[in-house]
Amino acid sequence: MTPLQRLQELGIDLPGVTAPLAAYVPARRTGSLVYTSGQLPMVDGALPATGKVGAAVSAEAAAAMARIAALNGLAAVHGLVGLDNVIGVVKVVGFVASTPDFTGQPGVVNGASELLGLVFGPAGAHARSAVGVACLPLDAPVEIELIVEVQ
Repeated sequence: MTPLQRLQELGIDLPGVTAPLAAYVPARRTGSLVYTSGQLPMVDGALPATGKVGAAVSAEAAAAMARIAALNGLAAVHGLVGLDNVIGVVKVVGFVASTPDFTGQPGVVNGASELLGLVFGPAGAHARSAVGVACLPLDAPVEIELIVEVQ
């Protein structure tokens, strides 16, 4: 089953590519790798919530937003090379805007990792970083970057 078929089976619509907020492109290919720019959890051009995880945003809500950000990353990949050309996910980097005492960044970024596992199966297994930061663009709670290998 292809990634696009899995998304359809899961009842997940691939969104359009989120427009960049500044001077960059949503995704760039070099050789067999595609790197996405950092993806915010934009839905129809807006963030579903803003603020720090551990204060205004719960870890559970942030994990759901990490999933949305990863889906936006998949849209960027699809817009560049077609999602069905992805051989596997190489790496995920997740940034979590969090309070100084919040240490659950890995659980938040699991929202992205688990989606990738559903879409790509074993080929979705990846290396990963989950980083706590003071602030993200637009006061977003999470930002996700993907590196995928393509045919």
